[in-house]
Formats: sequence, structure tokens, C-alpha cells
Amino acid sequence: MNIHATSADSLERIADLVWQQHSSLDTMLLSPVGEFQTRTVALETLMREVTECLAENFRHRPAQDFPMLYFACGKARVGSTALSNLFGMIGMPSYYQPLKAILRDALVGQSLTPWIVPSATDEPRIFSKETIGPYVLAESLFNPLQLLIEAGYPRHRLHLIVLDREPASALASWLEKLISRAPESTLLRHYVIAALSAVRVASYAKQQGVPVTHYVYEVSKEAISSVRVLFDRLGLSSSFTENAVTSWREPGQTQVNNARVIFPSEATIYKVPNLHTSDSAYRYQCRATASLSETQLDILERCGINDAYRASVAACVRDLGLSAATSERLFGDWFAAAA
Repeated sequence: MNIHATSADSLERIADLVWQQHSSLDTMLLSPVGEFQTRTVALETLMREVTECLAENFRHRPAQDFPMLYFACGKARVGSTALSNLFGMIGMPSYYQPLKAILRDALVGQSLTPWIVPSATDEPRIFSKETIGPYVLAESLFNPLQLLIEAGYPRHRLHLIVLDREPASALASWLEKLISRAPESTLLRHYVIAALSAVRVASYAKQQGVPVTHYVYEVSKEAISSVRVLFDRLGLSSSFTENAVTSWREPGQTQVNNARVIFPSEATIYKVPNLHTSDSAYRYQCRATASLSETQLDILERCGINDAYRASVAACVRDLGLSAATSERLFGDWFAAAA
């Protein structure tokens, strides 16, 4: 299998393997990639190593000691960091991709440090976000929810929030923000794989009986009403405040100081300048897509990325109970196509 090929036909073949959840994706050897990956290793080996690391903290704990975890997951560049800030603003511990941080240590053969989840006695509810992609195949294919469940996190203490974003906007963001770390052809390939891997995570959650809520980035165009509905769906109505959505800075502050967002320790290579917008509120950020080529846009259609997004839109409309009028405002032609 030539998963490194970049032609549209080759990408379609790769996309088919991901759609099929083909076992070869777990067993193929993944080659080193600069500072991001220094060992030749299969995805299944990495998954096992990270699972065993997590289990160190999980295996001896009774189920009632695990906090309720609102676990957001999607391809990279879907507004997950803003959502992390939002949950932190309501006073909930909000973790920034702790599982991918462990995976990244495994990719370079470092000793692994388990994620220490607080006791439910101290923190009855926590939030964590994980993004899929972008730099190497392993982080574009891994299933973070599977890591949690196989390590022993109780299924009934999990709620998956499936994140997505309009495909061309998300791809344009990858190419603009991440080009200093990987070539355009690599980013395009990994974007396709990551977008479809996110679909696999949602499918896995349903197989495992984990509740799922689809939350698509474009709903943040009407941020207050959308967040209110999301919190209602998650059983967090009592935690919702408009200020948590609209006011992230005190008067005179130059940037957000959100102590409840907990970042992992990561190598310098992952610190990308201007990766995240410093904003004063939770809001939609429009991304220009004129820089994308017709070939790139065609790949999104041919590899099923647009189909996956249409399905996300339909599921988000259903899960949040959005009216047809609201859905048309937020999603435009995507809603008509998904309906």
C-alpha cells in the first residue's frame, strides 16, 4: 500500500481504506518523519503503548471515582481550542489534547507520562479535547476515544462531542497555519485521512454505547444560542452563562487568562507561531478559501470529505434540535444538501 502517494487517485484509495476501517492501517509500518517521529513503528503498537500508559492511572480506580468527561474530538483546525477556553470559562477543568501529547512522546521513543484524571470527588465534571492530525500518519489515524475506553475509562462517564468544520475552510487553515512544519502535499494527504478518521471515532463511540453529540463549527456564527443548546444537550444548563461566551477578558487585559485550561508539556517543534487566534470571546472566525486550487477542492469531493461534512451537518441539526430556518442561516447550501 502506497499511503505516501499524493495523486488524487492514490488519495482516493487511501480514503477508501479509512472509510472501510481496514486492518492494514493498524499494522503497516510508519516511517520516521524528522523531529516528529524518530522510530519505525505500527499504529497498533503506538495505541497499545499509550493505552498501557493511561491504564496505570485508571486500572485501580472504582468507576464512581472517574469524573464525567465531555470529550471533544475532530480533525485539527475545527475550533476545538476556542471550545476548550469556553469550558474553562465556566470553571470546568479543560484539558488540551492530553492523549495526543502521550502519542507524540511515543513517536520519538520517550518515556510516557500518564494523564492524571482528577477524582470525581474533587472535580465531578471535566472537559478534554483531542484533534486528529496533522503532521504524521499516526496522529492522523489514531482513535483517542478507543485509548480511553481500552485503558479503563468507564463508558457511562463519557460523552463524545464530535467536531467538524466546512471542509475547504478547514483545509485552508491547515495550509496557512501549518505550512512551516510540513509540505503542502503532506498536509493535504493527512487532512483527508484525519477528516475520515474523525468519522471512525464517532462510529466507534456508537458501537461502545457512548453518548454522542455532533457540534459543527459553523454553529458558532450564532454563538450564544448555539452554546446554550449544546449545554442543554450535555446536561449542563445550570453552568451556562452568556458571559462565559462573550467576555473572556477583564477590562484592561490584553489577552485571555484562563487558568482552567490545562496544557501538556510538548516539544518545541509543536509550538507554531500564531496557531491560535487570541480572542476576547467565543465566536466564529471566517477563513478565506480562494487560495485552494481546483485540484484540492476536487479531492475533497472525490475522497468523501464533503459527504462526511454533510453528514456532520445533518447530525448537528438533529442533535441540537435546530430549526430549518436556523440551519439555513448557519450552513447555507450545506444544509439543503444534507436535508
